[in-house]
Parts: sequence; structure tokens; C-alpha cells
Amino acid sequence: MNLVYDKSYDVIVVGAGHAGCEAALAAARMGAKTLLITIYVETIAQMSCNPAIGGLAKGNIVKELDALGGEMAKNIDDTGIQFKVLNKKKGPAVRSSRAQADKKLYRERMISVLMDEQNLDVKQGVATDILVENGEVQGVVVDYGLFFKSKKVILTTGTFLNGLIHIGDKRYPAGRANEFASVDLAEALKRIGFTLERLKTGTPARLDAATINFSVLEEQPGDKEPKMFSFENDSPKLPQISCYITYTNEKTHQIIKENMHRSPLYAGVIKGIGPRYCPSIEDKVKKFPDKTRHQIFLEPEGLDSREIYANGFSSSLPIDVQISMYRSVKGLEKVELIRPAYAIEYDFVQPTELYPTLETKKVKGLYFAGQINGTTGYEEAAGQGFVAAVNAVLSYDNRDFILRRDESYIGVMIDDLVTKGVDEPYRVFHSRSEYRLLLREDNAEYRLLEHGYKLGLIKESRYKRFLSEKKMLEEEIDRLKSIKVRPDKETQSLLEKYNVKLTNPVTLYDLLKRPEVDYKMIRKFWGGVENERVAEQVEITAKYEGYIKKQLLEVERFSKIEDVRIPDDIDYSKIKGFRREFVEKFTKIKPKTLGQASRIPGVTPAAISLLHIYIEDEKRKRNI
Repeated sequence: MNLVYDKSYDVIVVGAGHAGCEAALAAARMGAKTLLITIYVETIAQMSCNPAIGGLAKGNIVKELDALGGEMAKNIDDTGIQFKVLNKKKGPAVRSSRAQADKKLYRERMISVLMDEQNLDVKQGVATDILVENGEVQGVVVDYGLFFKSKKVILTTGTFLNGLIHIGDKRYPAGRANEFASVDLAEALKRIGFTLERLKTGTPARLDAATINFSVLEEQPGDKEPKMFSFENDSPKLPQISCYITYTNEKTHQIIKENMHRSPLYAGVIKGIGPRYCPSIEDKVKKFPDKTRHQIFLEPEGLDSREIYANGFSSSLPIDVQISMYRSVKGLEKVELIRPAYAIEYDFVQPTELYPTLETKKVKGLYFAGQINGTTGYEEAAGQGFVAAVNAVLSYDNRDFILRRDESYIGVMIDDLVTKGVDEPYRVFHSRSEYRLLLREDNAEYRLLEHGYKLGLIKESRYKRFLSEKKMLEEEIDRLKSIKVRPDKETQSLLEKYNVKLTNPVTLYDLLKRPEVDYKMIRKFWGGVENERVAEQVEITAKYEGYIKKQLLEVERFSKIEDVRIPDDIDYSKIKGFRREFVEKFTKIKPKTLGQASRIPGVTPAAISLLHIYIEDEKRKRNI
């Protein structure tokens, strides 16, 4: 018999990784009495794998979270030790920020933020059971026998759900190295009726910096003018340091080939599917036999830490093989391993079991976020945690919060997950979005700040600053369109220095569209705004105007079906001409809109047309 805790909560969050932290903070900041349950308070916001935030498309998610009122961007800005914008030479649609973190400080800052949050309680414990009554969640039981009551529970279990670590032929249950696996909770989910599947991920060894010969390696400094993740920050708070690059070689590959039979991945011991875009070194050697080397990034784990993360060198090989292969690499000839590399298998639930709100279809009030939904990455997890929490709070008023594919990468990710499911760990990419020119990092506030403000997660002062910048942008574009420059001698002499030839009168706005002209030049000769965020928006708006208009027209065209709601009580078997397979797919996925329905794998335009006609006919019948 469990002892009932004397305080009930509006929202309970289980797990304090990146999904759990965003979920707990969002719920509490919206005014909900929130409880965060974690196995170890000391490892809240632990960077289990690489000590970095952001990356291609991942950086976009972090900026989106910041615009909505999340915490991840501020946390990395305060604890980042190297900032870089990736794809800087390419167009703005594919640029993304990435930052190395001081791992210890990142964790400590987030713990401090959580502990200081007014409506939030943080308690240590292992969640062992989810109590459900009449299809609705009632609360969570922890290992020391307490029952915490709540009608809204968010599970953010990471790799802890039935986690199993592999190092060669050594295996032991764990959610992270030397941390408890969540075994009882997995059994509880099975009892409730969820089908659990397996995925796998891995992490490289942590190397002792004092035993690395950095003098023979390629130095990789950060950007000279670091760009912050949060729109509220301008510069880093910590000293900035370099990363280094080295490479595997034919000797490394020979060691791996000779010991491939000792890898649990290739010996058939590991059953879970690993991430395609972050494979282990044995996977790389096996699948790319013609490659004579693979790049390794050596990333410091902190300003005061001697641990170096060997990005690109994850493995599940035995420790003796790890030592040999690491020491075969240039600069690592005498390296000492502080922690070994390992692979980890864990349970997840197919995200097609969820609504776009991330509420489970089986249990009312139960939400999943992060790796339990088959995703990989801190950023993907954080985005889901935020959305789950917002919906959990709004559901008390029968409201929901669903981001569209044309307004955020978070929306793209969740739509992909709940509509298509996963057959490997899901990570976000620019290529997953059909509207990536609209979903740039630089315009995240323009897309999402209004949402964050309405949710009560954006302060008044920030909202006013944004409105001021928005007005500044509109006025500057109007000004540029109103000023014409003529090809007179004075103008020609100014433009010659920039290899710009003018033959006809042109507005400053049209002049800015030219590839050889930038806003700094315009500002130098004809004045302009000094606010750099606004200046960036002015330039992108002008240069990509045609492409942006084209994508906006596509959005408008698709929105005709995108936002058509499908009634919750619809009986697909009653639709004339509907094939049995469509009835089965729609009944299983339960799409909320025609747009979501159209993206279910195997669904034809003809099926969507039949469904649309049926919905409209039903509406007419109800109105008669």
C-alpha cells in the first residue's frame, strides 16, 4: 500500500533531462503547481553524450524555444565556451548555431533555475508506477512508497527506460553509466497497454587532456564575433576556447576489423536500432570500407575539466580494443581513457500512439516527451518537453497548443513523429522542412514570440522590445523603398569601390537585392538602423523576397486543407469508397486535421479528397 503525499499537483514531470527541464519550467511558469521527479538531483540537465547544444536544424529548435519562453538558449549562452554558426557561407535557410558547453556549469545553472522556480517542487526518486483509473492518469508512485497525485503526467525517460549498457561482452542495466535503469516503470507501461520497442545509441570515451598531443592536431577556434542563442543576450559570459580535429587511419580500421566479432552490435547481442546519422566507429568501418579515415572532433567538457569528448568515435567494443584503437590515432598515441565508450539500448513507444499535443491516445492526461518517443538529441527532447507541458496546462481549460509545419521546426518534428512513427532514432534536419526558408534561426521571434507572450512565458519588457524592433523593420523597409538613387557621377564613384554598376535609377531596396551589395554599405552611404538584429532582417527580407513570397503562397495553398479539423468522433468505415487500409490507418493514427492525414504514409490524394467531402457533408447535415 502506497502512502499518499499530502499535496496534489497540476502537473508531474518524470525525468529531469533536457525534455523534463523544459517541461517542468514551462508548466510552473504558466502557473501550474508542478512536481519534477528525478533519479538524481545532481545529474539534472546532464549532457549524457556530447557537451554541446545546437547544430544543423537543432540550433533552430533552440532559438524557437527561446522565442516561446524556454530556457535552453539562456542556459547555453551563460555556460558556453565556444560558439559557432554552421553553414555560414550558405544561405540563411540552412545556417545553424552550435555551442560547446562547460558541462558542469550547464548542469549547475539549470539546477539553480529549477530550484528557484516558484511553482515547482523538485524531488529525488525513481518512478515505479503510473496509476490509471477509467482511462485517466491519477499520479505517480516512486520507489520509496509515496504516491504523488496529479491528473497530468509527463514522462521524459530518456535512455533510462529498461536501459542496458554494452561494453564488449560486459552488460549491465543502467540509464547512463553507473545510474539506475527504470525497469519497474517500463513494466508499468506494458501493464497499461503500451507496446515497447528498442532503440540504441552510444557515446565515445572521455579522454584525459593531459595525455593528448594537441600540437600535432588541427585547431578549431570558435567564431571571432560569437552569436548567442537567446535573442536577449549579446555576448558570452565565459572565456572561449578551441576544439581540435584528428582522424582515424588504416591502422585504426585494421584494429576494429580484427575485433568486429567482439562488438555486441555485430555479434547480434544488441537488438535496438541505432541512429543513422551518428553511427559508431565500427559501423562506419563496416559500412564505408573504402574510406581510409574518419574525422574526430576533440571537444573539451569544461574550462576546469581535463575530460575531452571524442566526437565521432563512439563504440561498444571491449575496453582493450578501445585503448588500442584510440592510441592508433594521431595525437592520441599516449592517451589515457578516463571513461570508456559504450552503447546503450532502451525502450521507447511508437509516437503514433500520441496526439499532436503529445498526449497519449490510451491514457487521458498522460504525455510523452523526448527519447521515449523515438527521438535523439537534447534539442529535440527539449522542444517536445515544452510542447507537452504547455498542452498539459492548457488541457485544464480544454485548449491545446499545436505548432504548424510552416511556423517551426518543433512543429515539423512533432508532426513527423505522430503521423509517421519512427524506424530509427529521429533527429531533425533542415531537409525535413518543406518551408525551411521561412523557418530560419534569425526570424524565430517573428514566428513564435506572439505565442510565447500569449502563454504568459514572455515578459512584457521583452515583448515591447520585440514590437519596437518589428516596427523599426517595417519603417526601414518602407524608407528603402521610397529612396531612389540615380546613376550620376557622385553615386557612381561611391559604388565603383564595391564593383557595383548602376545604369538606371533604382530604389535602395532593389539595390540591396543585388548579391554584391549588403546592408552595411547601404547604411554607410544612405543611413539606416544600427540595431544589428533588425539590420539582418532588412537584408534577408530584401535579398530573398521572391523566394519567401513563393513559400508563403505554398503555405496559403496548402492551408486550405492543412487546418481543416477532423471530428474526434468520426467513423472512417462510413466513408464511401474508402479502402480498408485507409480506415485502419486513420483509425490508428487519429489525425487531427486533413493536413496531418495527408502526410500519413501510403495515403493518396484521392483518399484525402473523399475524407474532405465526407467532413463537409457531415457539417452541412448538422447545420440543417
